[in-house]
Amino acid sequence: MQDVETATTVRVRDDERVVTDGPFAETREVIGGFYLLDVPDLDAALDWAARCPGAKYGSIEVRPIMVFDNP
Repeated sequence: MQDVETATTVRVRDDERVVTDGPFAETREVIGGFYLLDVPDLDAALDWAARCPGAKYGSIEVRPIMVFDNP
């Protein structure tokens, strides 16, 4: 994944999607796993993130994949 500076955070509160630019900053939180989705753009990724159960009770951090050039 790319650095946290590229992150967008998704939460669902009262059945409304809340999107925040930047990472989820609470340091007491721990990564509980990750999903790797092949989607056409950030909007599609945010839609999928809002469907995750973790978005309702916590937050989902969305980051692009880091692409490396072949030498």
